[in-house]
Amino acid sequence: MKILLLFISCLSIQSFAQQQSEDAYTRYELLDPSTQSFRIIYEVSAVSAGSTFYYNTLRKGSDHKVDAVVDLSSGQSLNWEIVNGENAKKSGLAEAEKDVDYLKIKLTNSVPVGGEYRLKIDKTYKDSKSYFIQGDKIIFDRSLGIKRNAIVLPLGYELLKCNYPSQVAQESDGRIKISFINISPAEVPLHIEARKLPASAKLAVISAKPSPSSMGQGRDKSKARLDFSFPERAYQSREIVYFLQQPDSHSFRLYHDYTETKEGMDRYINIVRAGSKASNPSAKNLDTGKPLKVETLKGNEISERKLDIGEIVTPETEIVAIWYDAVQKGKSTRIRIEETYTDASRYLLYNDELIFDRSFGRAYNIVILPEGWLLTSNLIPAVVDFTDDGLISLNYVNNQPDEMDVHIKARKR
Repeated sequence: MKILLLFISCLSIQSFAQQQSEDAYTRYELLDPSTQSFRIIYEVSAVSAGSTFYYNTLRKGSDHKVDAVVDLSSGQSLNWEIVNGENAKKSGLAEAEKDVDYLKIKLTNSVPVGGEYRLKIDKTYKDSKSYFIQGDKIIFDRSLGIKRNAIVLPLGYELLKCNYPSQVAQESDGRIKISFINISPAEVPLHIEARKLPASAKLAVISAKPSPSSMGQGRDKSKARLDFSFPERAYQSREIVYFLQQPDSHSFRLYHDYTETKEGMDRYINIVRAGSKASNPSAKNLDTGKPLKVETLKGNEISERKLDIGEIVTPETEIVAIWYDAVQKGKSTRIRIEETYTDASRYLLYNDELIFDRSFGRAYNIVILPEGWLLTSNLIPAVVDFTDDGLISLNYVNNQPDEMDVHIKARKR
């Protein structure tokens, strides 16, 4: 499906003839500079239905050591081996290169139809061309094709330069982390410079209060935010796709994906936005492809069930509750929720033009125009494409940790 391919182009590094993947995220932990080595923690979802192996390219020019491969759903260690390109090609990876090594991972089950298989690969590279000492500085200079990345400096080093717009945060152990979402179609030629701090530098981490769900909204902007922390935007795993129905219906079908890692959690609560009406909800476990129990509850029904939704329940409050097996320690669950929203205030026909005006809080959002409509206006920059069915799609990547107010107009062809 073209929607899936759009997400792949934004979130994945590889798309082989026998293999497709999504949701790729890489964390580089720079080790002692004298070693010219860095640890790579790579998370990715295999999405080619029926596949029983996953191949990860081991970049040429780097000495590589694989430390572990883990199934993120079960927390189970997976079997793997390093094979050359010829072996990989014989095993089914049609586009494998002869002079490249591959990490061949055996999955515990085949990738489910309509689902995915989530992996974490932990490996160490030594690469003197990418990570080296220059005078009193350390340099990390590497082209990164993955769209979501984080680079963690060695303990005791300060950041001097970073050539790509990035968030900077301090890890709980005092290390400095640089993270970003690549919003361009090309690789990022990342260049980072850092310098060792004197022994007297204070690196102790001060505990901070959790950040609000939507930064920059509902706060007193005349004052600095104290005891403030924020989530790493590049690591956020929520995605959403809107399928606009004909505008006279004021309705749009949508699906959004979410990963739960909290031990003991057995539900996902989706609060219906004020002014909208949700209908025909459904959900499935993406790790298994199996459907989940879904309920729509309103007002007193929520209170009677004693469900904590994170806000005061009023008679007009409406939620969609999705139930799944409680997450066990060291495991996680990824779900997909589908539903139809009707919102006459934010999706309507005006002067023969379709208008869709809605705020997006997630990092990844796609809007599909209804059949027979051409795009005439788009406020927030987006990648414009079309689906296999010939529908116009707008792909938004919001790398800032706040909402963006999307405004789209279209006319009948």
